[in-house]
Amino acid sequence: MFDTYYAPANLFAMGIVFLCWIELAIVTLTSRRANKGETPGKAKRDNRSILGVALQGAAVGLVWVGPIRAEGGLTGASILAGLPAAAVGILSVALFIWSARTMGANWALVARTRDDHRLVETGPFAIMRNPIYVALFGLMAATALAFGHAVMLAFAMPVYVAGTLVRVLIEEKLLRAAFGAAYDDYAKRVKRFIPHVI
Repeated sequence: MFDTYYAPANLFAMGIVFLCWIELAIVTLTSRRANKGETPGKAKRDNRSILGVALQGAAVGLVWVGPIRAEGGLTGASILAGLPAAAVGILSVALFIWSARTMGANWALVARTRDDHRLVETGPFAIMRNPIYVALFGLMAATALAFGHAVMLAFAMPVYVAGTLVRVLIEEKLLRAAFGAAYDDYAKRVKRFIPHVI
């Protein structure tokens, strides 16, 4: 009955997007392991951001829900049709990697600042304040398109936005407390998600 709401999956895009998720997992795990060896100083954590993490995770999970009907195999036409989703996936994981490397030891899953925390304003953070969340959104959208689950974006997007706003508001409060006017100046110059827009 619900199969009529789902498009056929694109094998080419599915493969690329799946590899992007694997790369994201590898970068996340290796970044966390690398940061464990460093002396973190006195950290200020806000565990309420776990709610935002859970909402974002639920949103990403939603786009995986549904039947997968691959039709047409790997033909030139199907590869061409899958290029947009594959490109969004690749660009999203590249943005994620660039962001995680730029943040270095400052990167964490739960909102926190450290005694030796620095305000990161370089790399992707020079054009948007939350490139990691933009990257995850892009990879979520690419997944929905590649798997033929675009209809699930209608459910996933508001959940993802809610989770992102929870995390962003908590993180901004911590950063303002740590950096004061320097963070306010940065926030005036650089938009949260889309350069020069929002």
